[in-house]
Amino acid sequence: MKKARVVIIPVVAILVMYLLAPTYLRKAFTYFTPDIDDYTVFENREVRAGFEEEPWPTQANFNKIGLPDTLLEKIDALDPVALLMVKDGSLVFEQYWDGYGPTSYSNSFSMAKSIVSLLIGIAVQEGQISSLDDPIGRYLPAYQGQPATVRHLLMMSSGLDWDESYSSPLSVTTKAYYGDNLRELLNGLSITDSPSEVWNYQSGNTQLLAMILENASGLSLSEYASQMLWKPLGASRNALWSLDERDGIEKAYCCFNSNARDFARIGQLVLDSGQWQGRQLVPKPYLRKALAPQTQLIDEEGRRVDYYGYHWWLIPFNGELIPYARGILGQYIFVFPRERAILVRLGHERDDEYINAHPADVYLYLETARYLMKRYSY
Repeated sequence: MKKARVVIIPVVAILVMYLLAPTYLRKAFTYFTPDIDDYTVFENREVRAGFEEEPWPTQANFNKIGLPDTLLEKIDALDPVALLMVKDGSLVFEQYWDGYGPTSYSNSFSMAKSIVSLLIGIAVQEGQISSLDDPIGRYLPAYQGQPATVRHLLMMSSGLDWDESYSSPLSVTTKAYYGDNLRELLNGLSITDSPSEVWNYQSGNTQLLAMILENASGLSLSEYASQMLWKPLGASRNALWSLDERDGIEKAYCCFNSNARDFARIGQLVLDSGQWQGRQLVPKPYLRKALAPQTQLIDEEGRRVDYYGYHWWLIPFNGELIPYARGILGQYIFVFPRERAILVRLGHERDDEYINAHPADVYLYLETARYLMKRYSY
């Protein structure tokens, strides 16, 4: 009986603590870690596609050349669900794992940041944001009088009081992901460091950009993305943008749920300098800036930021600096301008090791892209 009492008391104490914990903490302890299928546990808003899909054309040799076992073993080790390449505007290679297919949803995670960047460029073109150098307080009353600009948010140099910690259940990042009031959370923060000095990767910057878009356009982020991006791109399926609560706001820094073929459209848009089938969706001058390294900044390790633009990552490849979008579980859209190619990878895991600010598996996918581009050239 004494032993039973010893066991029961801690269990009851833990249960009471769980029940008294904030909602976001209970969610965090329930789900433990983010997953590519988290759209099933969050509320979502549709990013509507158009009525007519514009399917990818396929190259004559589509999927006739596979990957060698040496590459496949390395790729398989990181639990992929999708890998595809578009070259010269046509689908040349596509492979799926774990029951996923061409229409399966997967969380973008931080690839969504790159999508938000494109939407900011569109908003500038449409006159909804008058200048990237506008102070953010012009669009966000909670930040009136604070020194950060829209450009600072894009450059990840705003000086926002935000701890980008994924391991602590008490961090603002965890609260943003599992909490139910992003607007209140962000409006309660402030700019505590001088902008435009230090590069500091913060999901809060992207969330503020989305709130600016919402206030400037009068539309939800999902509706704006639908009208200005998803419909014009001829996406095959409605995307789902996860919300903080029912009828709430989008988790803009993550959680754009779509499929590999439609993610490839984002890559093709960037490859074609913001054009889609002759229509300029994202202004070229903006895109040139967005894909240029911010070498005037230093990161927290004292390195010049030659690997990041406006919410797009940059890495040297074959003598050029290529842009790519990335997510925390190995979600990638790589753009290869010289070879006119796009590589999309979705999956459950990425390498924990970093090489020059890039996860080590990035180099595996560059090697994979090199192999496929060489064999599907014509």
